[in-house]
Amino acid sequence: MLCKICKAKGKREKAVIFIRHHKLALCKNHFLEWFEKQTLKTIKHFSMFNRGEKIGVAVSGGKDSLSLWQLLTEAGFETVGIHISLGIGKDNYSEKSLKLCEKLSEKLNRPLIVFDLKEEFGYTIEEIAKLSGRKDVCSVCGTFKRYLMNKIAIEENLSVVATGHNLDDESAVLLSNTIRWETGYLGRQYPVLSEREGFARKVKPFCFLTEKEIVSYAILKGIDFMETGCPNAKTATSPVYKQALAFLEHKMAGTKLRFYKEFLKKAKPLFEKEAKEEYNLTPCKICGMPTTANVCSVCRILEKIRGVNAKSGKN
Repeated sequence: MLCKICKAKGKREKAVIFIRHHKLALCKNHFLEWFEKQTLKTIKHFSMFNRGEKIGVAVSGGKDSLSLWQLLTEAGFETVGIHISLGIGKDNYSEKSLKLCEKLSEKLNRPLIVFDLKEEFGYTIEEIAKLSGRKDVCSVCGTFKRYLMNKIAIEENLSVVATGHNLDDESAVLLSNTIRWETGYLGRQYPVLSEREGFARKVKPFCFLTEKEIVSYAILKGIDFMETGCPNAKTATSPVYKQALAFLEHKMAGTKLRFYKEFLKKAKPLFEKEAKEEYNLTPCKICGMPTTANVCSVCRILEKIRGVNAKSGKN
């Protein structure tokens, strides 16, 4: 298959990727150009940030976050990497993830802020989940990562936190929330979560790009990334929704993009009012971060763990 753009110019360059829902075959150079253009277009369309702002990029060591960090940096934005080291020991997962983030930090000549859960709190994410009585490590992990990303952004005076969430992620979350009619979550699902007192702005520049497109970009750009998923993700429900959407996408190309875009355009405004009414924020009595309760969820979990350890005689 030949590159569509090259072919239109009378050239015969072989395509490296076929983007089925756009019916677009592209060579390496034109794909990289297209990918970067789509990302910058999304940033501009949603007014995510501008070149005068300092952007914290949440990096895990995976293809999405590392690709986003490199793209934004090469596009001329001032970026800082933020990595939460979770202490996942299986297959040296956390250690390998950190090394990949450090490698890209050195390559881009951009700083990397590392928050080590074990060093700061005394527990790994798996220990926190177990001691707090939570069976789902992923939900606890998400709670801590969101809390810490926001805390670091506020402390480091970062204007915005950018994450590598892609179209597969966003459409899967949307399907999950729609099936359960989680109206509050539906009202808040958007490529931009605006800043307010105690909360940094959060953005998703890759929200219209698929996992296939991002992994292709990472490979073609020579970015080293974790090729295996988190060992704790086996119990997560998101892969089920992704599989369901992948089946529909196979039968009807463009399903995921239409589903997400039409939601943003037609359905989200219907749920916004209810989502706004849910919030009545006050500072957490322990850490001072904004919360809907007297004590935030992270501090409640940590207090519970310390109570359990105190009863058992552990430090």
